[in-house]
Amino acid sequence: MPGERQIHIEATAPARRDVISYAYRASLIGAAHRFELTDAGLVWHIAGRSGTWPYAEIVSLKLSYRPVSMQAKRFRADLRNKSGNRLSLLSTSWQTAALMAAQSETYRDFIVALHARIRDAGSNAVLTGGLGRKTYGAALGLTALFAVAMAGLLVRALAVGEWAGVAFLIGFAALFTWQVGGFIRRNRPCSYTFADIPRALLP
Repeated sequence: MPGERQIHIEATAPARRDVISYAYRASLIGAAHRFELTDAGLVWHIAGRSGTWPYAEIVSLKLSYRPVSMQAKRFRADLRNKSGNRLSLLSTSWQTAALMAAQSETYRDFIVALHARIRDAGSNAVLTGGLGRKTYGAALGLTALFAVAMAGLLVRALAVGEWAGVAFLIGFAALFTWQVGGFIRRNRPCSYTFADIPRALLP
């Protein structure tokens, strides 16, 4: 996309590489989900099960921005292999009932390295980012309806001189624009290449 900053992956010669690991807790119950990038492929350990996906058999990888109330900087990667199996990785990990910790740097490094290994294996994986086009369109529609409703309330408050209400509406609109606007901007549907990973979809 013109003007958007990208992360570039440099080409590397085939060679034996170090194992790169990543883990996160999807909930307070159960063990952490663990992933490793090995020469054999993507190794995963989830809920007492494990397996290895050869990089050449990964057919799609989707990146998205998925904030939640307890963690605004939360990102997600969804993978699918040729057998139709799916794996998801999150950039946050539950620590306690009241704390969801960000793992921005380790998540970003792992995802960039994963792209490089899939590329080097000669995979033709489909790389996409953001929300689905229908979902994104619905989100834009709801945002537009909210904006119209807020504008109507603001005009009414100004007309009757409700200055406290005007201040509240302006503050609420600013907060909404900051939070929802960032979600909409980052999750614009896109396709990308191994050479240009969208920076907006990585922490």
